[in-house]
Amino acid sequence: MQKTTVKYPFLTENVEIYERENGHKIVLAHKEGDMSNVSTWVKTGSINEDDKNNGISHFLEHLMFKGTHKHKAGEFDRTLEAKGAIVNAATWKDYTYYYVTLPKGENCKDLNIAIELHADMMLDPILPEEEIGAPFDLNDTTVTDKRERHVVIEEIRMRKDQNWTKIYNACNYNMYTKHPYKRDVIGTPEIISQVTRDDIMNYYQTFYSPENMTTIIVGDFDKEEILKKVEKEFDFKGRQNAPKRINEIDKPVQNKKIIESSAHVNTVYFMYGWLGPLAKDIKGTICLDIISIIFGDGTSSRLYQNLIEKQPEPILNMIGSEHYQFKDGNNFFIQANCKPEKKDLAIKLTEEELVNLINNPITDAELQKAKKKIKSRFAYAAETVSEIGETIGYYMTVCEDLTLIEEYLKDLEAITKEDLNNTIKEYLNLDNAVLSVLVPETTKE
Repeated sequence: MQKTTVKYPFLTENVEIYERENGHKIVLAHKEGDMSNVSTWVKTGSINEDDKNNGISHFLEHLMFKGTHKHKAGEFDRTLEAKGAIVNAATWKDYTYYYVTLPKGENCKDLNIAIELHADMMLDPILPEEEIGAPFDLNDTTVTDKRERHVVIEEIRMRKDQNWTKIYNACNYNMYTKHPYKRDVIGTPEIISQVTRDDIMNYYQTFYSPENMTTIIVGDFDKEEILKKVEKEFDFKGRQNAPKRINEIDKPVQNKKIIESSAHVNTVYFMYGWLGPLAKDIKGTICLDIISIIFGDGTSSRLYQNLIEKQPEPILNMIGSEHYQFKDGNNFFIQANCKPEKKDLAIKLTEEELVNLINNPITDAELQKAKKKIKSRFAYAAETVSEIGETIGYYMTVCEDLTLIEEYLKDLEAITKEDLNNTIKEYLNLDNAVLSVLVPETTKE
């Protein structure tokens, strides 16, 4: 087993990374106190899906809690929650992760129980048919089964009724040509209604492989004892690793692409989207984080101040920007909402503000304020065992390199206004933007 260490800012001891012969990685992080966090990050999400099984990662996440050969459905949650644990999971484009946060107990007794149960769930889910529910025809209104298949479909329907989801999905889909990122992580009712248990189990056995898993333990414990415990419980019994899969990374659109749709809404929603650098391009990622803060994060941002606060007459109801990090390329978004009669003016003013990021360059004061905010967030992420576990999981899974965190604060401090200008010119050109607009049905007519 290969051991490396990483100096994690704000922690009193180096983080230890152990890579086993089968590829499974174990990360141990010391954090003083009674709380502990156990998580496993799996390198699979919508990045490994196609048009036939889109949403299977998210569906599987639900089913992982439905029992193993040792523990019946519900036993995992009941046992840990009785010890004060928070138990949950999440699926995104690059990963699915499962975690338990709980008091470690006397002599780490409860932490050890959490590791046992967590490992059992990760390695031996039985995915029972009676919990999944039988495949069914979406047009059959007589089906009243409330099994997990129907729970997920209802979740999809509720989410897709949300206006921001509608314009995000349209924007995201049109930013890509071939890459799996173009699909919605949650999937579609058509696929979830028909996918079989065998399909789900085959997906699990393929992608929940040793090399795809990173197990992270954060807390105050004897590292040697916990390492042995994790090694023992995570017995993959010779499970094969997933086949290597490399997705072709899409290039940005070369001419601004506009997608307009309509719905039963009273206002106009619009969203710009751009493709950015790889998440592990730490300089490019930090630059876009800084730009997002200056440009559209909160009431002190340029977008809010110039397009809402200082306007003589109301034009926009809200506006802001977001920066999402992904293994195969980040996304930068501007999202806004306005009255229907103000749509064209709102879009025109938004684009002028984007151009002004170059024509009216970012100031020293703006740069320093943004750096201070990022430092504050970074420090906060080292205050709790759950935040530490999540940060480590992100760097190990999305960036595939925890050592990037060692120099993060130095890298942040080294960013200059020239770096930001170069980043804006490279990634935030209007010609490379996808604009998604949602208008009231009467307006479109």
